[in-house]
Amino acid sequence: MHTQTGDDLIARVLAHANDDDVLGPAANDLLEEVFAGYPVDNLRRLLRSDEEKVVRTAAWLLSELGELAAPLADELPALLASPLRQVRFFAVETVLNAGDADGPLAARALALVRDGDDAVRWKVLSFLAEADTEQLAAGAEALEDAELKELAEWLVRLDTEEIDPREVVARLEGGDRTARMFAAAAAARLSDEEDTNLLAHAATAEDEEIRSFALEQLDDLQ
Repeated sequence: MHTQTGDDLIARVLAHANDDDVLGPAANDLLEEVFAGYPVDNLRRLLRSDEEKVVRTAAWLLSELGELAAPLADELPALLASPLRQVRFFAVETVLNAGDADGPLAARALALVRDGDDAVRWKVLSFLAEADTEQLAAGAEALEDAELKELAEWLVRLDTEEIDPREVVARLEGGDRTARMFAAAAAARLSDEEDTNLLAHAATAEDEEIRSFALEQLDDLQ
């Protein structure tokens, strides 16, 4: 029953790629079918579609599946490199939600902290702030870019060593944009309901991207 219903929904998505009134509900129903046991591997038909809206829809589906997306991990490098900003956004979220310590995948997601799109960078900031230590460490180890590797390793040390908060402040106020992004994530990782000093400092940054991220994080702690 699940297979037939899922197959019908995939066919519906493919047939109505440009009809949002059909596409949205069909995608939601398909998500429920996957959670009910429909094989996630069948979503490859959508991921490899020539229709941009279908690929975006499939990328969204993966981002909602958490660990269930694992059978499609081999599709993620292409999604992370997609020319479609929404697909890259959802691919980063998929890597984060899967929580898998796959170094190369985590490294690809981390590298998008330099993406040209602000929404994608925002999602990578969330990744840096929320990923567990093992996933960050695996990504840091796999990174080839020396600057990103050093910053990622520094972020990992936040979870295992005593870090002087002044280090975070110095990076937040420094001239390197990438370092400021990692410092904003560090402020989020080191903050809780009882101590929001670092996030409060990040919320005063001149960089609007970092300021708005810190303000959202502060709201979440309230």
